[in-house]
Parts: sequence; structure tokens; C-alpha cells
Amino acid sequence: MSDAGGPYLFGVGVIALAHTETPVRDAALSYVRDAIAGEIDAVVPYPALFGAHTVLTTYYGQSSADASRLLENFADAKRIHWYDEMPADVVRGGFSRSSDANVDGWDGYYAQVAIDEGVATVVTIDHDFERFDEFETEIVLSAEQFNELNRFLESQSRSPD
Repeated sequence: MSDAGGPYLFGVGVIALAHTETPVRDAALSYVRDAIAGEIDAVVPYPALFGAHTVLTTYYGQSSADASRLLENFADAKRIHWYDEMPADVVRGGFSRSSDANVDGWDGYYAQVAIDEGVATVVTIDHDFERFDEFETEIVLSAEQFNELNRFLESQSRSPD
């Protein structure tokens, strides 16, 4: 982990990657384990769990039942600050940030949550968060690990069921 400091907001990709069997999952899993243990101050918006479910079932080939079970277990973590709000000002702020930074709406929403919650670092696999100056962005995968993940995903898509 970097010394950028917390609190840390977890992006969808990090949550999903930590719940896979990919060869690079440990990069994300270390953050998730530290958050569950209370060793880092983690903020996770509940909608990120639904995003992770979609990623797990669409890209990593997990069944809906397996993805649901894994994420329900993660949602039981008591030391994580679960952001459970979606007030109009956060939604509007998210769209404004999305427009200003030219990122998708969900990234704008997560950026707005990070700002509202005083997050120092967004932990992600998405370089789009680097467009925001209000917090640091920590990409958990190196370029080599991204390549390894892409090779893994390509091999999975070619594998017979």
C-alpha cells in the first residue's frame, strides 16, 4: 500500500478482483483483508457491491449465487464504513464531477462520495480517478499485472464451459 493515507474508498474493480481466483487478486485482496480487520479506514458505498456483482458474473464468470454469497459475506464486515446514502446533492454532485472530468456517471458518484466522506485515497483499478484533484488515487495493479489479468480473462473467455 502507498503512504497516501486513509480513509480509503474502494472502487468496484478492487472489490470484484479481491473476490476472484485470478493470479493477480492478491493486489486487491490485501486491501480488503486490511479493511475487514480494521487495519485501514475503508469507505465502501453499498452500490459498489452491486457493481462488483456485475463484474464478477459478467467478466469473471462466477455464478450469480457464488457472487452473491461472496459479497454478502463482505457486506457483513463490521469495521468498514458502509456508505448507505444517495441524497440528491450527492447524485447531482456526482453528475457534475462526471461531466467536468469526462468520466462515467458511477465514477462521478464515487468521486463525490469520496469528497463528501473526506476520503484521502481512492483504491481502484481505474485510471479515471486520477482526473480528480480532491483525493489521491492508488491503482492496485501494475501495468504488468493488468496484462496478466487481461491474459487470464482472455483465456477464460476461450475456455469451454
